[in-house]
Amino acid sequence: MNLDNLARVDLNLLVILQVLLEEQSVTRAAHRLHVSQSAVSKSLNRLRETLGDPLFQRTAHGLKPTAHADALRQQLPLVLQNLYQLTQPPTFHPATSNRQFSFSMVESAYETLIPYFIGPLLQQAPLIKLDSYVWTEKSMQDLQQGQIDFGLAGRDIQPHTDVNFEQVPEGIESQTLFNDHQVCLVRKDHPILQTVTAGHWDQDHYLNMSHVQVRCEGNDWWALDYHLANLGLHRNLSTTVPDFYGAVSVCVNTDLIFTLPSSFAYHAQKLYSLVSIPLPFEFMPMAYVFLWHERNNQEPGHQWFRNIIFSSVEKAITHNHISKTNR
Repeated sequence: MNLDNLARVDLNLLVILQVLLEEQSVTRAAHRLHVSQSAVSKSLNRLRETLGDPLFQRTAHGLKPTAHADALRQQLPLVLQNLYQLTQPPTFHPATSNRQFSFSMVESAYETLIPYFIGPLLQQAPLIKLDSYVWTEKSMQDLQQGQIDFGLAGRDIQPHTDVNFEQVPEGIESQTLFNDHQVCLVRKDHPILQTVTAGHWDQDHYLNMSHVQVRCEGNDWWALDYHLANLGLHRNLSTTVPDFYGAVSVCVNTDLIFTLPSSFAYHAQKLYSLVSIPLPFEFMPMAYVFLWHERNNQEPGHQWFRNIIFSSVEKAITHNHISKTNR
């Protein structure tokens, strides 16, 4: 395609050509286009010059298309229809759409959130395809580059400020779904539970225990570990595993303690004989944050997807599927 040549073509002339082909009369074409006959004649002359063909011959019965004009008559309606569609605002119809949406989520959000929005998404749009991936250290870049549509990440809430997410690139939009805090899980017969019951559960006991940790976004340390390091303290990370349920399984079968978001702990306790105990010192809360690129702010399909997520999570919170303490 030679765009330089195309740029010299007045696309309005194609509309006039289509009307002339349909009416085969300058007079009728002028009336239909609400312009003078002289204006249509001038446009026809420009068309002839542009296309290098007479296009019409005058007869007693009106304008007769040339062979080239007849060939154009077969192609022009589709060309104009496509041009028309380009000028229309984007639309999205969930019931008939077969769009494909992709998103990356931190693993702790899969159990906590995904059951509550997959149903509503597919109920309204049964033909769409949803591709989900675990949030990694590369996911933010994928979001910037359009490799994924949405992200759901966990971010720490800095003390004495509103929600402040570090290292969020320019152009990335975000909305907090809900806030959470860290708790600890131990097996139901764990010896430390006697200490907790006696009211002696404190930071020293916590640090003296052996911990199981989940590797998140490629990191062995969480924000909690950096917080403790700033105080000259550290946890004994006895075992590091790649996923949350792996850590839960280790926890239920050993004396290792697992520190994790309370929303995931709530669901893990439904499946395993585990006891939740509070983190024995103050630590910043965290937020589950929904992310997307600003280029999709007004795109109807993306708007629909975001609205489903936001309303589904709010409904889950209202009905206590996500603990009230996480709001």
